[in-house]
Amino acid sequence: MKRVGIFDDPAFGEHDAGPGHPERPERLEAVRLGLRQGGIEKDLVPLRPRPATREELVRVHAAAHVDRVASADGKRVRFDPDTTMGPRSWAAATRAAGAVVDAVDKVLDGALDRVFCNVRPPGHHATPGRAMGFCLLNNVAVGAAAALCRGLNRVAVLDFDVHHGNGTQEAFWSDRRVLFVSSHQSPFYPGTGDLDEVGEGEGRGFTVNLPMPAGLGDGEYRRAYREIVEPIGRAFDPELVLVSAGFDAHRDDPLGGMTLSAAGFAELMDVCLAVASGAARGRLVAVLEGGYDLDGIAEASAAVVGRMLGRPFAAPNAAPRPGFDKLLEAYRAAHGRHWPVLK
Repeated sequence: MKRVGIFDDPAFGEHDAGPGHPERPERLEAVRLGLRQGGIEKDLVPLRPRPATREELVRVHAAAHVDRVASADGKRVRFDPDTTMGPRSWAAATRAAGAVVDAVDKVLDGALDRVFCNVRPPGHHATPGRAMGFCLLNNVAVGAAAALCRGLNRVAVLDFDVHHGNGTQEAFWSDRRVLFVSSHQSPFYPGTGDLDEVGEGEGRGFTVNLPMPAGLGDGEYRRAYREIVEPIGRAFDPELVLVSAGFDAHRDDPLGGMTLSAAGFAELMDVCLAVASGAARGRLVAVLEGGYDLDGIAEASAAVVGRMLGRPFAAPNAAPRPGFDKLLEAYRAAHGRHWPVLK
């Protein structure tokens, strides 16, 4: 069994996104419940985060953005119709980013094999200069930048949240050291992540987007990840894998339109682990992003963290819908120019 840690902290529950907001503290408890009910919690190493430093944050974010968010500490500030800070949100946000940096350090130092970060607020929509989409700071991007600062030359960020990780994409748009792969519902918020968004300059080809129409589930995701994501990831051969683990592609999620089951999420993590099986030597950090149905979060998190521990899973046997081959061919046409993809 692999040595897997979990970052959690009461501060994450004190982030207040506003009355009735779907990004609520109960999401964290749903993860905890899923791990308890799955008999997984006892096998995890509990970890407590520290706040990310300003130096760690400005590797990704503009100094003006960091100052803007920090200046809201102790106040209630609305950045856009979806994104609000409460009086304790700065403490939560800096600890969420700090948890990912510490997780990266622990796996690179060999203290643990893998880490799951049960954190909020989420991060993958936060761009270098803007808070948006429930996100204040980009936790995964800050973690990837920390890995690069430690001398790594190949870091993969795999994002299976139902929404496109536009902030992470923007942070590494021209950087060939970071492979960013996002599968996401499209058309959908935030309106980015088209097939032709592949990066630019030295980073051209190192952004891989897999936009998907609503209604897809285990069969379609399995083929997309096995035939597109896995071969691209293995060819990149990262030294570390970071996962934006959004659970809002679950079939019961109220904000998404996908139909993934718990087995489907286990399959996605299995592909992420396959990508990490080369130079990364299994080193992987997963970070909670979206997911808004509490029961769905519980079962999906148990499936994902169970695979991180090395527990076996029953692969989903659902067949993809008729016509899905056309979408796979579009993926191959867009990304086969840069990477080997399965025919």
